[in-house]
Amino acid sequence: MHRTYSLRSQRAPTAAQLQSPPPPPSSTRNKFFGKGLLSHSVRKSVAGAMGPEMARKLAQLIKMEKNLMRSIEITVNERKEVAKQLSAWGETNDDDISDITDKLGVLIYEIGELEDQFIDRYDQYRITMKSIRDIEGSVQPSRERKQKITDQIAYLKYKDPQSPKITVLEQELVRAEAESLVAEAQLSNITREKLKTAFNYQFDSMREHSEKIALIAGYGKALLELLDEAPVTPGETRPAYDGYEASKQIIIDAENALATWTFDSAVVKPTLSFAAQEEEYDEDELADEAENLKITEGQWAEEQKQIA
Repeated sequence: MHRTYSLRSQRAPTAAQLQSPPPPPSSTRNKFFGKGLLSHSVRKSVAGAMGPEMARKLAQLIKMEKNLMRSIEITVNERKEVAKQLSAWGETNDDDISDITDKLGVLIYEIGELEDQFIDRYDQYRITMKSIRDIEGSVQPSRERKQKITDQIAYLKYKDPQSPKITVLEQELVRAEAESLVAEAQLSNITREKLKTAFNYQFDSMREHSEKIALIAGYGKALLELLDEAPVTPGETRPAYDGYEASKQIIIDAENALATWTFDSAVVKPTLSFAAQEEEYDEDELADEAENLKITEGQWAEEQKQIA
């Protein structure tokens, strides 16, 4: 956020940026292909038509995620321009409106900054998914080799059942199946590991972004409370605005809240209705139940004696 707490002055690094360096810039920021919907469609179609067949669906997903991130980048730029325009419009109004709109512009601009950071963190998810695509592509050749040998054996058994090549091919098939088993096991293990890691990146970035947006919205509503909306009659002078220090403090508090936010301090916690809960037993209740069980067993034994 701005150290001068105004969009009408030069922007300075935030405390959060000084304390914890941001992740590396997203790899999707290459502008070579442009930002239009046509380029999005071209990238998605090309990804689905090229590369090993086994990896094409995931490759298409990765390209779609790239398109999504570039769309967010457009939103970031537009939101920052909106924040500047709000401040520019408010500057020519009364003192209270001028101050409040400038401070609101600071908060809205900060949302744009958070969205910019979200792109970089979200890209970690996309890069991790690419590693699954790569392993899928590497498994494809072993599958194709095994299938090719199987087809050759079937052909020879049909055309020349006595061919000595059949034995050689069957030995090759055994080796190919062993290699394929190793590759398939590796694919299964890596897919699960990377899928979990990738979506942890995505959901962590979403969670952080959403919580910080909620914080900004709360401080924005606090700024609105400084506006005197009491109606005045024609010719009446509205009381002088004295909320400069209060509005500045709200921005300071917002900056501190964003800089100190951690996952441990997150407000929203998921609640799973199907989560198994361990039953808690009271020791006295257990003792009473055991004693009652002994009495019941004694009564049963006594009754059996009387029947005998």
